[in-house]
Amino acid sequence: MDEKLPPPSPEEQERRLEHERVTRRTFLMNVGIALNVLVTVALATPVVGYLLGPVMRRKDYREWITIGNAADFKPGETTLITYRNPFSDPWDGDTAKIPAYVRCSEPGNFTVFAINCAHLGCPVRWFSESQLFMCPCHGGIYYADGSRASGPPERGLFTYEQKVQDGKLMIKAGQLPTLRNRAGAAPCPGAAPPKAPALVARIESCPSTKGPGTSTSTIG
Repeated sequence: MDEKLPPPSPEEQERRLEHERVTRRTFLMNVGIALNVLVTVALATPVVGYLLGPVMRRKDYREWITIGNAADFKPGETTLITYRNPFSDPWDGDTAKIPAYVRCSEPGNFTVFAINCAHLGCPVRWFSESQLFMCPCHGGIYYADGSRASGPPERGLFTYEQKVQDGKLMIKAGQLPTLRNRAGAAPCPGAAPPKAPALVARIESCPSTKGPGTSTSTIG
């Protein structure tokens, strides 16, 4: 015959219940601590990234890329081209494609303009009939050489550093030309590039020239 074990004493039952309560409480506490840690990491990651960004950021997100054969750009013509950001990822798709305008004033003399208006960054359009760049957002107008004609912009179109190598027209791409980076070879169209380009803290009007462009701010 099987012998039945005697039931546990009240003291033993209380001890077992206390052990189960402690085990359950410890488990729930560990789960709560883990959740708190995850939430803290999730909240702290963007803050840490923002604080360390200037330290860990690359000094120059630009590199030379080819945008076409130099011979394909005819003198006296302005051509809309599209290049791919050299620092994009494969999954960026069409968002990595960046348009720009190439102006060939004479054989071997090129200017590559950013498509963005110098006012608030809207894409400008080139009208060959009037030989003008026009911004559809606020009426900014630029001459064929990129200098300001009228409207809110206080300066001409931004330009890329460019060179011709082995018959290929190349630009230094990766950052859009602005006064906040060094993608523009010169602060104003036709101006000599500085020996040591530096960041510019504020926008200033281009100096007046003998050409048709103006540096006076007018609304057109």
